[in-house]
This record gives sequence, structure tokens and C-alpha cells, in this order.
Amino acid sequence: MSKLSHYDDAGQAHMVDVSAKAGTRREAVAEAFVELSAETLAALPQNPKGNPLEVARFAGIQAAKQTSTLIPMCHPLPLSYVDIQTEVVDDGIRVLATAATVAGTGVEMEAMTAASVAALTIYDMTKALDKGIRIRHLQLLSKSGGKSGEWRRS
Repeated sequence: MSKLSHYDDAGQAHMVDVSAKAGTRREAVAEAFVELSAETLAALPQNPKGNPLEVARFAGIQAAKQTSTLIPMCHPLPLSYVDIQTEVVDDGIRVLATAATVAGTGVEMEAMTAASVAALTIYDMTKALDKGIRIRHLQLLSKSGGKSGEWRRS
């Protein structure tokens, strides 16, 4: 089993030193799913708070930029791209978040943070209609760049 990089030899958590790594283009895609009732989905266009999907898009972009302030061992990264896509399906909303940078470390956490906050924003914008909303399947779908190269969820 590989050693966890965020722990030193004494078992103390620490920020990994990536200063010797070359800056390369890195991209990550993550998703989350917001399970909504048919009634709540039908009411989305009439939401008095505004368009939940557009607000979620902005929230996800902002969240990606704040990842290093939320997760202690994440490096602050100069993000060159963040995108949030939402897709309304029969039982809810699929949130797809993409983050990219040219840096010495990856953007998986930025993509995951963006997807989760976008999903939480949809919850916040629709909770008055349905207290039974569930957020499911927060997961990394793919990453590219860096020493470990390409990875895709099968």
C-alpha cells in the first residue's frame, strides 16, 4: 500500500511540499447528484429565490476558488478554469464540476469542492419545497496531468 502523502514519518499531518514539482496542466472532473421529488423539479422555474441552477453554478465556481481555505492541507492554486454544468433528470439534478490549472499539484479537491457546494446550493434554494432532498454520489470522475497522469472512474 502506498504511504499517505499528508503524513510525515512521525504520523503528523502536514502540507506536502510540491515546490520541486514542475508546473503542468492539470484537470479534474467531479460530480454530485441532488435527488429531488418530481414536484420540486417541476417548481424549479418558479423559484422565488431565483434560478437555483444558475445560483449553484456561481456558488460552485466560487467554492473551487476557496478550497484551500476550507481544507487545511490543500495548496492555494491559480485556477485557470472552473465550470459547473447541471442536468435535470427524472429524479433530480446531476452536477458536473470541472477545474483546471497549470501548477505543481492537482485540482481534484477543487473539482470536488465545487460539485459539493453547487449541490448544497441547490438544496438551499429548494429546501422550502422539500425537506427530503438528498445529495448523493459526490465523486471524482477523472483527473489528468502530473506524475500519475490520466485516471478515469470505470
